[in-house]
Amino acid sequence: MTQTDGSTATQGGLDYEHASGLYFGGWGSNVDFGDGTSYELDLYAGFSGAIEDIGYDVGYIYYSYPDAPESIDFGEIYGELNYSIASIGVAYTANSDVSGDGLFVQGDIYYYASVDVPLEDDFSTGVLIGYYDFTDDSKASIGEASYGHAAVNITKDAESFGAFSVNLEYADIDSSNALGSVNSDDPKFWLGWTKSF
Repeated sequence: MTQTDGSTATQGGLDYEHASGLYFGGWGSNVDFGDGTSYELDLYAGFSGAIEDIGYDVGYIYYSYPDAPESIDFGEIYGELNYSIASIGVAYTANSDVSGDGLFVQGDIYYYASVDVPLEDDFSTGVLIGYYDFTDDSKASIGEASYGHAAVNITKDAESFGAFSVNLEYADIDSSNALGSVNSDDPKFWLGWTKSF
């Protein structure tokens, strides 16, 4: 979903992963909430590995908006299991600076399932289906807020040049939804590049 009122966003991150499976990193993006908030900065740490053929990833991510007029920061505990080409995961909002009823408060839960399929010539494709379940959904002070979404991507591994992806995402957010706007249910398109070194 857009955090720039439908305008373009530029986003990027940097991760470090140790051979033990421990990792940490940061991610940032420009935003435009119409109240002077100009960027999001997320920090995270976790641990990934495998038991037999089952992979796992657990961690914590802190979402912050440092120049927001009042703090709307929140943090999630997340976990994922994967086997072969399939993954399932969940994220639970463990702490939030949002007071009272609201969105992105303690108790919100996000669920997802994904499949990544290797193709010929170093291409791959992925499909993800997710659902955000807000704990204060449908309360009189909030209204309808929970939503489902789907994403599909095509990725090309260009070896030393990194990997390039074309991504299309759709969120079932009606304009009358608490998170809705005139274009909230329009498909969102983005390009990605990752590089390991």
